[in-house]
Amino acid sequence: MSPEIRVLDVVDREGFGRIPPCADPGFDHRTCDYWEDEHRGSKAARLAWLEPAAPAAPTGPAPADNPFAPQRGPAYNPFDPRAAAGGGSPSAAGLFGDGDDEPVENPFAPRRERGPAVGAGAPRKLQLLGRGLAVFGSYAKVLEVDGEPVAYCQFGPLSAYPRAQRVRELYPQLPTSPAPAIITCIATTSAVRGAGLAKRLVLDVVEDLGRRGFSAIEAYPEPDARPDATSAANPAFWTDCGFELVVDDARYPVVRREL
Repeated sequence: MSPEIRVLDVVDREGFGRIPPCADPGFDHRTCDYWEDEHRGSKAARLAWLEPAAPAAPTGPAPADNPFAPQRGPAYNPFDPRAAAGGGSPSAAGLFGDGDDEPVENPFAPRRERGPAVGAGAPRKLQLLGRGLAVFGSYAKVLEVDGEPVAYCQFGPLSAYPRAQRVRELYPQLPTSPAPAIITCIATTSAVRGAGLAKRLVLDVVEDLGRRGFSAIEAYPEPDARPDATSAANPAFWTDCGFELVVDDARYPVVRREL
């Protein structure tokens, strides 16, 4: 019986929990912000990042609970003659115009639906992966074999990854418009190395990004890195996935695939 292969998008805590461990224990996909932070980004395993974010502490003492006190805003001034009889503070409309000047809802205008989002208490990396859900969609995928997560890929619009923008600045010959999507990470566990699963996941991402309207995808491999020590792969891997080596640089090569 052939193994069951499934690709899932990382869009919530459940998907985030399915991200497989790195082959190198010194790295951790779940805490890496190397591409998101061009100055202080790191690939290191930071276990503290996997804890839910603590709620923000109040900045001042809580007001006394008086059930008979009128509900007043923080800027309420009882000596201001413009204060409403019910105890409300003067609004911007009261200061600069009539309250009737506020915009009226247009029943014929299309409603802007609120898109999906990651909760504020989510681990920091999950918040980074989820910051574009409402506009772009997912930023990462996991490939599972018979229910076991074995491969991980991270990607997104160029604007989401400042370090990739810095790499591109080295090569003015790269097209700047339209901006490409980029794949920052592709990795498998050591147990499935050489089974072609990383390529399968990349091709799934390529197809997905094409449906999202991108005309090109880039990646930035590491030519001499060991497979277990990089999630950028080497140029040969990318050319096998249909990418072209467009910048053949010893340190910072660039591969690109037109869609």
